[in-house]
Amino acid sequence: MTTPLGFSSTTDDVLRGVDLTGRRAVVTGASSGIGRETARALAGAGAEVVLAVRRNGPETAALITEQTGNPLVSARPLELADPASVAAFVRDWTGPLHVLVNNAGIMAVPDLRLTPQGHEVQFATNFLGHFALTTGLRAALAEARGARVVSLSSNGHLFSDVVYDDLAFQRRAYDPWLAYGQSKTADVLLAVGVTRRWADDGVFANALNPGAIATGLQKHTGGLRTPVEKRKTVAQGAATSVLLAASPLVEGVGGRYFEDCAESPVLVGEPEVFGGGVAPWAVDAANADRLWDVASRLV
Repeated sequence: MTTPLGFSSTTDDVLRGVDLTGRRAVVTGASSGIGRETARALAGAGAEVVLAVRRNGPETAALITEQTGNPLVSARPLELADPASVAAFVRDWTGPLHVLVNNAGIMAVPDLRLTPQGHEVQFATNFLGHFALTTGLRAALAEARGARVVSLSSNGHLFSDVVYDDLAFQRRAYDPWLAYGQSKTADVLLAVGVTRRWADDGVFANALNPGAIATGLQKHTGGLRTPVEKRKTVAQGAATSVLLAASPLVEGVGGRYFEDCAESPVLVGEPEVFGGGVAPWAVDAANADRLWDVASRLV
C-alpha cells in the first residue's frame, strides 16, 4: 500500500489534523533520537505518552511537556535486556494501551556479549525484550479495542535471517552485523506474528525501516556511512513510526514492513547496497510462527 507521504515527510506532516486525545501510548527508547521525536509527535497530537527508558526519563518527559503543552507525558524505567525489568513494567501497567512503539535498540556491538540468561545482547535487547513486553501487554492492547504495535527494524535485517540453531553465536564466529541483522529480522517477524494471532482482538502490528538518521545508535560504527542524499533528519526518520502508530491511513493494516511512509516490496534476488525492500524471510508466516514459539520458550 502507498500513502501521500514519502521520504521527506516529517512527523508533523503525518499527524497534521490527527487528534489522539484519549489514547495512551508507550514508546521504548524515547529519551533520545527518533524515539524521543516519536513521543513528542504523539504527545503533540494529544496522546498520553509513557516513555519506557533506561535513563533520563523524567527530564525527557518534562522537555516534551514543555514543547507540546501536554501534561500527560511521563516516564517509567525499562531495561529490555533484563527480564525482571520488563516483568515489572508489565506488572505495573493498568488500563488500556492504544499504541506500543517498540523503538529502543542497539547496533553493531563489536564483541560478543551475553546476558545473564545466555542471550546475545543485540537479540536480547532489540527483539526478546520487546517480545516479552508486547506479549505481557496483550490484555491492555486488546482492551483498547483497536490497538497498534509498531516494531522498529532496519534494512540491516537483510544481513541475516534468524539462525535458530545458533542464536547466541556459540557455534559460529561472532559478527556484529550478522547479530544485528538477525535481531532486526526478528523485529519484522514480531509484527507478522502479532497480527496473525491478535487481529481478532483488534490488535495490528507493522514493522518499519526508519532510514539513515544520525543518532546515538551509531556509537559503535563511527557515524553514518550512508550516502548523504539518502540520509534523513530525526523528524523525517520518525515519520514512518508515527504513521504506523497513529495515522488513519493505515487503520486495520498489519503484518507488513514499511519505509518512507509506504509498504515496501518483497525483494527478489540480491538487495542493493543502501537500497530498500524487505527480505522474503522477514515476512514469512511460517518463519514468524517458528520464532514466536522459540521466543515464548526463551522468555
